[in-house]
Amino acid sequence: MGHGHGSASGRHLGALSAAFAITATFMLVEITAGIATSSLALISDGAHMVTDVVGLGLALAAILAARRARRTADRTFGLYRAEVLAALANAVLLFGVAAYVLIEAAQRFGDPPAVPGGTVAVVALVGLAANVVAFLLLRKGSAESLNVRGAYLEVLADLVGSVGVLVSGALTLLFGWRYADPILGVAIGLWVLPRTWTLARRSLRILFQHAPERVDVDRLTDALCALPLVREVHDVHVWTLTSGMEVASAHLTVAPGADRDEILQTAQRLLADEYQIEHATLQVEAGETSASCQELTW
Repeated sequence: MGHGHGSASGRHLGALSAAFAITATFMLVEITAGIATSSLALISDGAHMVTDVVGLGLALAAILAARRARRTADRTFGLYRAEVLAALANAVLLFGVAAYVLIEAAQRFGDPPAVPGGTVAVVALVGLAANVVAFLLLRKGSAESLNVRGAYLEVLADLVGSVGVLVSGALTLLFGWRYADPILGVAIGLWVLPRTWTLARRSLRILFQHAPERVDVDRLTDALCALPLVREVHDVHVWTLTSGMEVASAHLTVAPGADRDEILQTAQRLLADEYQIEHATLQVEAGETSASCQELTW
């Protein structure tokens, strides 16, 4: 069977680079405007922009590291896991920003400062346009790569944040309502949290080498067992190296006299066609299960 080369993240390097450039440019604009106007909504959105830039930078660095760090005798999988670590780092950053916004908003509710609604609305409108472009650039890759999805969620959070800031600025400008700014800041923080948790959970599943959520390992084992002349399947492991790179290993005990090469090829085709696992290391054994496998406790 042929093995795929390159991670899902690597196919979207150009989109990540463009999104990084757009986000970094507007980040400077929004933070400056937020500090100048004392707008918590702008500051919170600007802080998200900072995490966007850092997150996109981590995603880019991880892809480049994985590309350049070729497999060696002591680094048999290269640095593909760097992309998963980048996704987890993005989740940690988002948690930190959300916590900051919620704490700051709680302190402001007692005496919300006056915020120039017109300036806030104009900056938010420009930010919304920048986020829409970055969002569209990363949308396709987010369905294929956990690393790109981390960056995509950062941008999506900012897109929603820009809408919130725009609403906040409009309410302040039209009605002079000072509570609009901290309330929208809290809403942005709360909206980000569940999506951040999902990203962190998926990253940790890969780092802990759990089977992909889409793969039912018991069903996969039964399917291998059902192959002609296969008596038993044991020592089955399925895990994800990085997004788009699933790996499996297993021992197949077959009937005496069976054509091991044919069974091996049939089993590999089954895993590739039914479970999209193209890298499978399978050991085909004749006769009874080997004693060494039975003695393993992990």
